[in-house]
Amino acid sequence: MAKKRIVINSLNFSLLIFISMLFYACASMQQPQGGPRDTEPPKILKMSPKNLTVNFTAPKIVIEFDEYFKIQNEFKEFSVSPEMEKAPQLKVKGKKLEVSIQDSLEKNTTYTLNFGKAIGDVNEGNTVKNFTYVFSTGPQLDSLSIKGKVTNSVTGLPELDALVFILPLKRDTLFGKGKPSIFTLTDSSGNYALNNLRKDTYKIYALKEKGGDKIYQQASDEIGFLKDSIFLDKVLDNINLSIFKEDAETFRILDRKLNADGSISFAFNQKLKKPEVVVTDPPALNEGKLIKFSRNNDSLKVWLKDLSFDSTKITIKDQGKELQTVNITRGKKETYTRNLTATDNLEGRLLNPNKPLKLSFNFPLESTDITKISLLEDSVERTGFTLLKDSADFLSYYFRYPWKPKKTYELKFEAGAATAIFNTKNKEFIKTFELANKDDYGTLIVKIVPPETDKSYILEVINESKNVANTLVVTRDTTVRFANYKAGKYWLRITYDTNKNGVWDTGNVKLGRQPERIWNEPKELSIRALWERNETVTIPKE
Repeated sequence: MAKKRIVINSLNFSLLIFISMLFYACASMQQPQGGPRDTEPPKILKMSPKNLTVNFTAPKIVIEFDEYFKIQNEFKEFSVSPEMEKAPQLKVKGKKLEVSIQDSLEKNTTYTLNFGKAIGDVNEGNTVKNFTYVFSTGPQLDSLSIKGKVTNSVTGLPELDALVFILPLKRDTLFGKGKPSIFTLTDSSGNYALNNLRKDTYKIYALKEKGGDKIYQQASDEIGFLKDSIFLDKVLDNINLSIFKEDAETFRILDRKLNADGSISFAFNQKLKKPEVVVTDPPALNEGKLIKFSRNNDSLKVWLKDLSFDSTKITIKDQGKELQTVNITRGKKETYTRNLTATDNLEGRLLNPNKPLKLSFNFPLESTDITKISLLEDSVERTGFTLLKDSADFLSYYFRYPWKPKKTYELKFEAGAATAIFNTKNKEFIKTFELANKDDYGTLIVKIVPPETDKSYILEVINESKNVANTLVVTRDTTVRFANYKAGKYWLRITYDTNKNGVWDTGNVKLGRQPERIWNEPKELSIRALWERNETVTIPKE
C-alpha cells in the first residue's frame, strides 16, 4: 500500500512540474523578434479643426496619429508665426496631440504652427518633417510662397535637410539668440518651399547646422544667403541658395597639446597665408625647433629638441603679424613614448609606375643606415637603390630604384635603420609590392576655353573618391595634358578666382559677400587605360 502511495505521489509531482513549466512558458511569451525595421514616421489621420481653416475661433486643436508618438525638443523645434506672447501648449494624449491656444489671437491674421522635427514615433524616433498647421482668424489665408533649391557651393550637389528660413527685415536676428519661426527643411533634391506667407520684406537664409538649435553658429555651421532682401508681394520660385563655411573673423587656437611622444600639436580656426612659429620663452629653444604645417595651414606640429623645460611660450604669426601666444607646460617627471614608423604612397600593393616610392616618417630623421636597408626582387637581393630626402618635406624620403614590371619587391628596414630626434629608432618593418602595369593608365587632354582672358580660373581634377588629383591656374585658352592617370572616372571643377590669389575664397554674411563661384563641369571625364581622351571645356561666364 505504501509503495502504491509513493508511485501516485511521484506522478502528482511530475504533473505539477509539467504544469509549472507550461505556465512559465506561457507567461514568458515575447513578441516575435526580427522583421523589417520601422522607418515610417507617424501619419496624421485627422485634424480638428481642419488644417487651413478660416475664421478660426477654436481654443484647442486636436491632431490624431496612426500610432503612439512623442514630442521631442519642443522648445527648439516648435514655433508659431507670427509669434505669440504665450506659446501654445502641447499635450500628448494617447495617439492624439492637443494644442491649446494660450494667447488671444489677432484679427484677420494667418497663423502657422511649425512643428519642425518635434513629432516622432516612440520606438524608432522617426520624425514627421516639415509638418505645419495653418489657420486664419479672418476669411482668407495668406497665400504667398517662396520656393527654390539649396546646393553646396563647392560640390554643386543638393543639400538634404538644410534649414531654410526667412526673417522679416525689421527683425533680422541671424546673429542674435532668437530662432526663426518661419522655416522648412530641404528634401533629398535640395528643394524647399515656404508657404502661407504674408506680404512683407524678408531676408532669406539656408543653414546646415551641427547643433540643431536653429541659431547660426559660425564656428561649426554652414550658411547661405541672398545679399538683397526680398519684397514678397507675389509667389516666388527659383530662389536658390548656396551654402558655404565662413572663415572665422578672429584667429584662435582651437586646440593645443603636448603629445605622448613629446611633439606639440596645434589646431587653428583659420587657414593662414604665410604662417610663422617663434618659441619666445625660453628663447634658446627657438633655434633647433622643427615645424610642419598642414596643407591648408590650419594645423601645426612642433618638435623641440630639448624637453627639459617646465614651460614654454610659443607664438603663432601670419604675414609677419603676431596672432596668439600660448603657454605649454610639462611635468618635471614626465616621460615620453616614441615609435618611429613610416607610411607609403602605394596603391594597395601596387606602385604607380609614374611615381617614385615615397616613405613618410612620423618623426624628423637625423640619420639613416643604408646597410640596414635591403631590397629583394623576386627573392633575389638587389643593390643600387638610393634613399633621398624630399626637399619640400623633411618628413618624407624617396626610395629610388629601376623597378621592373611583373616582379615582386620586398623592401626591408631592419631595426635601427632610421634614427630620428631624441635617438628614436625604428622597429623592423617590411613593404611588399609590385610595379603597376603602365597599360592600366591613360591620358586626358583638355582644351580650356575661359569666357574672359583678363580673369583667373582655378582648374581642379577630381577623382572618384572626390579628392583633388591635380590643380592649376588658367588665365587664357589653354590645352592641358593630364598624363599617366589611373583608369577611372574624373571630373573638372572650376573656381572663378576673382581676386587672382590662386585659392578659393569663402563668403562673409556680415559683409554681404558671397563666396567665389565654383562651377562643376557636369560631364564625367572617364580615363581609359592605354587611351588618350580629348575634350574641350568652355567655362560659362560668371
